[in-house]
Amino acid sequence: MATIETIEPITNRQTNPDTGNGIGTISNSPIISEWTRTQKVIFRVAFIFFVCLSIPNGVEWYKHVANLDWTNLHYRDLYDIARFGSGIDLFGNTLFGSRLNGYANWIVTFLVAVVGGLIWTWVDAKRIPTPKNYNLLYYWLRVIVRYRAGIGIIGFGFTKLLPVQMPYPSFGLLETNLGDFTAQKIYWLSIGIVPWYQIFAGVVEVSAGTLLFFRRTTTLGAILLFGALGDIVYVNFAYDGGVHVYSSYFVLLAAFLLVHDIPKIYRLLIQERFTVPVNFYPAFAQTWQKYTRIGLKTAVIVLFLGVLFYLQLINFLYDPYKQPSTAGVKKLRGTYHVTEFRINNQVLPFSPEDSVRWQDVTFEKWTTLTYKVNRPLPLDLSNGGGDPMRDINRTFEISGVGGGRRIFHYQADTVNQVLYLQDKYFLFQGRRNKVAGVGGDGGQDNAKKQQKKKEAAPVYDDNWIPKEALANIGDENSKIDKRAASTRRDREFADAPKNEKRNRMILKYATTDGSRVILTGTDDRKNSVYIVLDKANKQYALSASTLEAGKY
Repeated sequence: MATIETIEPITNRQTNPDTGNGIGTISNSPIISEWTRTQKVIFRVAFIFFVCLSIPNGVEWYKHVANLDWTNLHYRDLYDIARFGSGIDLFGNTLFGSRLNGYANWIVTFLVAVVGGLIWTWVDAKRIPTPKNYNLLYYWLRVIVRYRAGIGIIGFGFTKLLPVQMPYPSFGLLETNLGDFTAQKIYWLSIGIVPWYQIFAGVVEVSAGTLLFFRRTTTLGAILLFGALGDIVYVNFAYDGGVHVYSSYFVLLAAFLLVHDIPKIYRLLIQERFTVPVNFYPAFAQTWQKYTRIGLKTAVIVLFLGVLFYLQLINFLYDPYKQPSTAGVKKLRGTYHVTEFRINNQVLPFSPEDSVRWQDVTFEKWTTLTYKVNRPLPLDLSNGGGDPMRDINRTFEISGVGGGRRIFHYQADTVNQVLYLQDKYFLFQGRRNKVAGVGGDGGQDNAKKQQKKKEAAPVYDDNWIPKEALANIGDENSKIDKRAASTRRDREFADAPKNEKRNRMILKYATTDGSRVILTGTDDRKNSVYIVLDKANKQYALSASTLEAGKY
């Protein structure tokens, strides 16, 4: 026999008198029930812990905001505002990167929060607070957490919504054996080959962030955020994806926002009982309070949903942050077989075991030459992230790739048909983002260590590119669409280190239509080389991307 449960009465919404802080409260009265001693202690610890994790506490972040050129922004300027490391750090760790000891930041912050909570409890015992004070503090803590989570995940999501975070494989990556990729690289490429799925992931993340900006949709946003980022946490542990701690961070924030709603969700979905949401909202009684609230909310939404989207769109169209932005020599683009290879006038016949002879040469759409040799090379685990403006520092092509594939950035003197090449792998590369505490997708040392390595790097002073050639090459910074120009980009090019000690080659190229290319000159070991390349019109089983970033 079916049963009918008694429907509990709905409490009337009522306005409570002013609490003495200039802000009244509106709520369903049951939320103003007495807090137990245990609930108060837990809340005090949670308040300190989540405030520490949600508010930037690094000087670099505030310097970054103060020094922004708001009239000439780059997408990364706003992205760095949204992506910052917080918490109490004693060990040089951050919220970001693949190192699991980044979680130490949370542990230290929690221990400090426990001590702070106990001190708060002792102070509170000296006075008689009303329950309403805790409800008000809890409300504002949830505001801080949901805006922190919303802004952060929107910045994260736009790099997928406009797919640049996981690029489609370059020619060189397509020519790399599967066994020469790290697990992390395989995962990132598996998303990169299906850009529309990457866009779907971006829609989910941006939607979750947007829902968190509004009180009535916070629960939906937190559920979406918890599910989406929970999957990313698992992926990072399964594939060693590089952002273990940062993805876990959003899961933690989402879990906190859901704690308030779990009893209601359980009652509604599991017990199948009539459920009335009961929430505490401050009533902004005075006019200036109402307009301040509306103004701040509008500014956040316009800045991180409007302006950031536009800047990210410009980045996608003209300057995708993991791919080099400068177009390469069009005649050279493609994949080539090495049909003849001479070194110091000595012919080296083809052998897959040769550690000197080039194999599988590619010229990318941008300014990159790659080739394979049968000797081990250092492995870059950075995943090519971060915020480098210069093409030579955009290293997604080499990160997570073994098997002896060399990747060189070139500057082309198309008048004299000469390529000036530098190895993109650079031991002292200082690519990390100092503002956010990370260079992108994990796998590198922290910013201070990288800077020390960079300062210790030996340099050349050999003016290896003639002035005439430099005049023909032009300024790399001005070679992209003017709409992608920014003060940030100008600053990095102006401050670029001179004469870094990289492996270098100077090669003259000769071709008519690109079907055959002859390279002559000196390689990175100062040997004289003569290389004949014949284009290989390969047909890959992998279909071409239907959504490509950049203009080449």
